[in-house]
Amino acid sequence: MRRAVEALDLPVWDCVSGLSRGPGHRNVMAHIDSEVKEECLREDLKFYFMNPCEKYRARHQIPWKLGLQILKILMVTTQLVRFGLSNQLVVAFKEDSTVAFKHLFLKGYSGIDEDDYSCSVYTQEDTYESIFFAINQYHHLKNITLGTVAYGENEDNRNGLKVCKQHYKKGTMLPSNETLNIDSDVETECIHLSLQVLSKNPQDWKNSSFFCLEFYRLLQIEISFQLKGIDLQTIRSRELPDCYVFQNRITYDNKAHSGKIKIYFDSDANIEECKVLNISGSIQKNTQYVLVFDAFVIVICLASLILCTRSIILALRLRKRFLNFFLEKYKRHVCDADQWKFINGWYVLVIISDLMTIIGSILKMEIKAKNLTNYDLCSILLGTSTLFVWVGVIRYLGYFQTYNVLILTMQASLPKVLRFCACAGMIYLGYTFCGWIVLGPYHDKFEDLGTVAECLFSLVNGDDMFATFAQIQKKSVLVWLFSRLYLYSFISLFIYMILSLFIALITDSYDTIKERK
Repeated sequence: MRRAVEALDLPVWDCVSGLSRGPGHRNVMAHIDSEVKEECLREDLKFYFMNPCEKYRARHQIPWKLGLQILKILMVTTQLVRFGLSNQLVVAFKEDSTVAFKHLFLKGYSGIDEDDYSCSVYTQEDTYESIFFAINQYHHLKNITLGTVAYGENEDNRNGLKVCKQHYKKGTMLPSNETLNIDSDVETECIHLSLQVLSKNPQDWKNSSFFCLEFYRLLQIEISFQLKGIDLQTIRSRELPDCYVFQNRITYDNKAHSGKIKIYFDSDANIEECKVLNISGSIQKNTQYVLVFDAFVIVICLASLILCTRSIILALRLRKRFLNFFLEKYKRHVCDADQWKFINGWYVLVIISDLMTIIGSILKMEIKAKNLTNYDLCSILLGTSTLFVWVGVIRYLGYFQTYNVLILTMQASLPKVLRFCACAGMIYLGYTFCGWIVLGPYHDKFEDLGTVAECLFSLVNGDDMFATFAQIQKKSVLVWLFSRLYLYSFISLFIYMILSLFIALITDSYDTIKERK
């Protein structure tokens, strides 16, 4: 303000006093006030778009947000690693339990699944033996299993097995005379075999009319039962053990009626809160330390959230001042592109990351205390938040001119790349639908739309090309010739043309940024 007054050759006390000296004096004061506001706004704008180092040199403002972000990166990454190691134990226990159940309840299981099913049978005798084998193994589970499992209760609050069979309504079939008379409506019959029933003479339930199967109209048989288990391996990692409920289903699929019954084994493991946990030793103390660490992470993220939210609010106020000044002085509106520059996208990313970390940390604390068991949601929140935290590091590297090329290239090429991908995506979808409908019956990688899209994406990246060509069945010469035309045209179009153009767009943006530097 003093500089503006001196520029007009007026005494300082005349500028700050409230004395009125006529219209001319008021005009001079208004002009001085306008210049002061403009200078103040210019300084605030210049300071806002400085990086933390420049802000410190300009006003000696300590970069609290920068220090907090560095600390948060270390804390969040450490938290994620600890949770990941704990989650590995959960995944390993579920997978090992499923493999153990397959060996326990599937007769003749080799240890390797056949395609998408576990094993198969080809005779009526083998089918009966496989069904009765699973039931007998369930009956004698406590005497044969190596795991810490026991019987569970089904939805009817009863233990035991539930066996259901689906079949067409009665009819007749005479293949020799090429005669079939059958009702296509499906009937479902179920029987419950409790432990008391299984403890009796096995021939009583084996000779039941329920197990008299008419295979020509049989669709499937499903054996379902529940087991409960405790994961004791977490104790070695100084963590409280988890209690599991395994929903097991053995399905004998005869829908194809091809002479081959596919046997599927599905096990859904749900973690439930243990009713009673009485474990002595250092586990409880270790759990308390982890909970304190998680609470500290929440405090750090909450402080980061508050500071970034405050910065956005101040930026919005500064933008409002700038818009009003621009409108008053130049009688024009600021374009949207310039207005969006006041919204720092990195702050928005940090706020989202902080919110996800806070929620994920609360869930992790509840899981650690065994009050919750939702590992999946907690993993998604913590994993995504850590991803955003590390992506945010690019912002600070961008303060150095040498490392800023990546960010500038991405910003310059993103609009062109998105438009290009939209056009290329139409061609990609066309090839996806075409491959699914034509090659689906003759190639495993084209059986469904999702698999086709993944297969074509692998081909674009040069993965597994020869196997894709070689695995096509040669049952139809016409389809085999079409598959060659289809694959050659797709690979040539996407690798040699579309992918090259995609890279050229990014290269062009990089060259432009490099020339400007």
